[in-house]
Amino acid sequence: MSEYLNGMIDLPWWGYVLATLALTHISIASITLFLHRAQAHRALDLHPIASHFFRFWLWLTTGAVTREWVSVHRKHHAKCETAEDPHSPVILGLGRVLTQGYELYQAAAAHATTRDRYGHGTPDDWLERNLYSGHRNLGIGLMLIIDLVLFGAIGLTLWAVQMLWMPLFAAGIINGAGHAVGYRNFACDDASTNIVPWGILIGGEELHNNHHAYGSSAKLSSRWYEIDLGWGYIRILEFFGLASVKKVAPKVRWGEIKHFCDAELLHSVATHRYDVLTRYARGMKRIYSDELDKLRASLPEGISLKQARAWFCRNPSNLKADERQQLQTLLAQSPRLDTLYRMRQELIALWSRSTASSEQLVRQLQDWCQRAESSGIEALSQFSFKLRCYA
Repeated sequence: MSEYLNGMIDLPWWGYVLATLALTHISIASITLFLHRAQAHRALDLHPIASHFFRFWLWLTTGAVTREWVSVHRKHHAKCETAEDPHSPVILGLGRVLTQGYELYQAAAAHATTRDRYGHGTPDDWLERNLYSGHRNLGIGLMLIIDLVLFGAIGLTLWAVQMLWMPLFAAGIINGAGHAVGYRNFACDDASTNIVPWGILIGGEELHNNHHAYGSSAKLSSRWYEIDLGWGYIRILEFFGLASVKKVAPKVRWGEIKHFCDAELLHSVATHRYDVLTRYARGMKRIYSDELDKLRASLPEGISLKQARAWFCRNPSNLKADERQQLQTLLAQSPRLDTLYRMRQELIALWSRSTASSEQLVRQLQDWCQRAESSGIEALSQFSFKLRCYA
């Protein structure tokens, strides 16, 4: 009887563990390189050999349809942390996204309007129409047969782990924990976080805040201590002529302080806007805390100083109605908080206004710096001097 339970490959118990990790990791690499970076964000071009391999592997292990996956992810970026976001833990709750991430993805992908609006540019060849999209369960069934032939009865366990791996990590952990816990390098308008600085287990997707700051970057790591395993794979593919990087996040460079703002400084500030906002938040952190501590009695019950401080670093449209009202109450009681908040909004407007000419924006930047330096708030003045050094 035992010979019928064995497959073509006989391994010790730890061998099956390694085989499972290897198979699931290929799926992770396929998602982050093909679906995410290449298809959804066009951060790199993949050679047809690499693209077809990833598409075929995802058909076997996930049944994912490229157009559906890409459209849901692009909608997530376009509507992040709003009621239209397909899987925001800020809106839906962390528990629901962690445990029902796959169901939320399926529900969003089922809408033809989502696919039509956000799914442009994805593969639409004969294989996609007649095999990958039309028979998605066939691939999953074929993977089960392959696992049973190769590993015997235990192949069923390997297959089950493969089927659970993607919904748990890609749909649950990244979409859930990646907007709830961890650290932030960049002050994006959304709640994205870097779960850990070592993007290994999920191929670099752990660096989610970096990705939301620079969505079209093929490289997800930003700091020297961060590891993006997916970027390592991209460089290997580049070496063999199987990938071509189109864009990576810009590196911050510093120059001499410019006492008179010009178009070059304006462009540098706009290019590094998330770095600018992050430095602004960090530079004003002590003032926020000190002023809020004075207003502790005015904080609503159940709201901590940390939560209230976060209001000052969020886009007003991403705050709930009661939070916006509470924020206005605090601003009315503290001129210093009001100044810092107003100056932050004016700074954002410099790269948000599409109707103003370059000359007008340069004058506004110069005026902003002069007002910051004469505000009487030392941290704001020091930030302005640093702002003038972006190159």
